[in-house]
Amino acid sequence: MFTLHALVFATWTPYIPLVKAKLALSDGQLGIALLGGPVGALLAILCTGALVSWLGSRKVMVITAIGYGLSAGLLGLADSLAGLFVALAVWGAFQGSLDVAMNAQAVLVERAYGRSVMSSFHACWSLGAAAGGAIGGLAIAFGLSLTTQMLLVGAVVLVFVPATTRLALDGDRSAKHERKEKGGVSFPLKDRKLLALGALMLAAVLCEGAAAEWSALYLKENLGTSPAFAGFAFSAFALSMFLGRAMGDRWVSRFGGRAVVGTLASVAVVVFTAALLIGHPWAALLGFATLGLGVACAVPVVFSSAAALPGRHAAQAIAAVSAAAWPGFLLGPPMIGGLAQAFTLPVALFVLPLLCVGVVVGARFTLRGKETPA
Repeated sequence: MFTLHALVFATWTPYIPLVKAKLALSDGQLGIALLGGPVGALLAILCTGALVSWLGSRKVMVITAIGYGLSAGLLGLADSLAGLFVALAVWGAFQGSLDVAMNAQAVLVERAYGRSVMSSFHACWSLGAAAGGAIGGLAIAFGLSLTTQMLLVGAVVLVFVPATTRLALDGDRSAKHERKEKGGVSFPLKDRKLLALGALMLAAVLCEGAAAEWSALYLKENLGTSPAFAGFAFSAFALSMFLGRAMGDRWVSRFGGRAVVGTLASVAVVVFTAALLIGHPWAALLGFATLGLGVACAVPVVFSSAAALPGRHAAQAIAAVSAAAWPGFLLGPPMIGGLAQAFTLPVALFVLPLLCVGVVVGARFTLRGKETPA
């Protein structure tokens, strides 16, 4: 399910420059349109934790995955800024809910194994993202329209949902926890630990979102590459993130989440900054690849840490840290777009190594020396 979730999203990213040109959007307008996905995701995430607590992560995964696949085709039908915003909001709502449900399911599996496996699940997400970015780039090269491609990948989701959820575990349905969470909405503002973890995740997902939404545009419009080549920037990001997450459980078990997350983010600060200063397509690919490695372990370590906190259902804690991160993530697309319009896109992208500095600092003060599953 992690692979499918990412693959569908990543097939959309290479088309962003083409959609921008088709709708005649400025960088700032594109940033506003791209807000649709995070807005829809945030509104859905606020309620998904309670829904998982009530129905169980397995059932919620099935429902939201079907919606995710069915709504994918809406992106190709958008013919205006408002239409693109709405399409992304609907799609983002299912995407965000599915994200909470599948991470809650991953916590169940991690507890059953008795050791850290969360990074491995997120490695599957990164593998799907790398494949999706490559598929999107190839689809553009072969002249496939966004509508056709998204309908095809949506159909793939519908075909594979039964197979991917058949072996899912039950056992996280909890009426007791549901009653304890007043209103069933996941706000972490009264829990400093969850808020701090959410802030750390915010910095990491902002880097992920920027790579997804602006990497192709940067290579195409600022470095002069073809649309197909530009689409591989996010694939490089996602592939290196996959490699980092594939090794992440081993690294976290040996060195602890604090050291792993902080060290990787430090490397990203140096290399991505250098890539922007060089301004060459191949340097950009290396930069985005290193950025992917730099934030690879942040999100899975945060999710495991949140789920291990006492006093909350795991899905409620996962939704809470997601809710803490997403309001700031809402500002990411227009922030990059606004800076790009005021200055240039390369200048705007210097925000990303600054966010990695935030990940380094956040890891130092919010993560334990060694993460262990509850």
